[in-house]
Amino acid sequence: MKQNHVSKAWLYIVLIIITLINLVPLFIMIFTSFKGNAELVSGKLTLFPQEWHLDNYVKAMQKGDWGLYFKNSFIVTLVATAGSLFFNTLAGYTFARIRFAGSSIIFICLLVGMMVPAQAIVVPQFIILKNIPFFGHNDMFGHGGTGWLNTYWALIVPALSGSIGIFMARQFFVGFPKDLDEAGFMDGNGYLGMYLRIYLPLSGPLIASLGILKIVSVWNDFFGPLIFTSKENMRTIQLALSVFKGEFTIQYNLLMAATVLISLPMIIAFFVFQKQFVGSIVSSGVKG
Repeated sequence: MKQNHVSKAWLYIVLIIITLINLVPLFIMIFTSFKGNAELVSGKLTLFPQEWHLDNYVKAMQKGDWGLYFKNSFIVTLVATAGSLFFNTLAGYTFARIRFAGSSIIFICLLVGMMVPAQAIVVPQFIILKNIPFFGHNDMFGHGGTGWLNTYWALIVPALSGSIGIFMARQFFVGFPKDLDEAGFMDGNGYLGMYLRIYLPLSGPLIASLGILKIVSVWNDFFGPLIFTSKENMRTIQLALSVFKGEFTIQYNLLMAATVLISLPMIIAFFVFQKQFVGSIVSSGVKG
């Protein structure tokens, strides 16, 4: 018994050390956001500011139209998250509860998609978005204009689904008993009716988990907005951080202040849905 307590104590010590190591960059970001320019250019490496400049946050928000940047990010994140939750859970339900020809092969192809980095498919995505017919002054063949480039569609549509989300949803739905399907059929429901009336209402942990993953992914996305947009009015918050970079210098204190502010919504979202997030990860890993 005593040996078990000692082992647990060492385990907790190791976990605390690992946690503190991972929190060091966060602490550096927060404390740097309160430092003055003179302290930053002095070359002295210190964690805590010599003088606390609380007005850095006000100055950071005065550089650029941050109201517009936050609005763009909120719109893209909310719509992309809502759409991805619907498509991912619907596809996961289909693979888990409906048997059809070629389902295993299609699912394997989706798993292969998890191994392909986003940068590898950005060129095909750009071509498709640019050649959408009847949008951006394009003709019916997708020629002559810009298609969905520099629009919300270019940032939302590529994020509407994903292999990881479908895989997690499939693993979650596989664990439901078959009696649930039989009861649903007896009540006169089809597959879509059972998805909407039975499975979706029981998917709280899954929805919370997928929602957090998608929110963080879209909110922090820099590569997509950089490639698919070029107009000032389509800037998201990640692209807007470039306003603190000059020709020869970078205002690190204001940059860190803005980074702290744009990180707060994600931190709050994680703590609010932390229990559901962990529960869904555990269930998707042990069921099926």
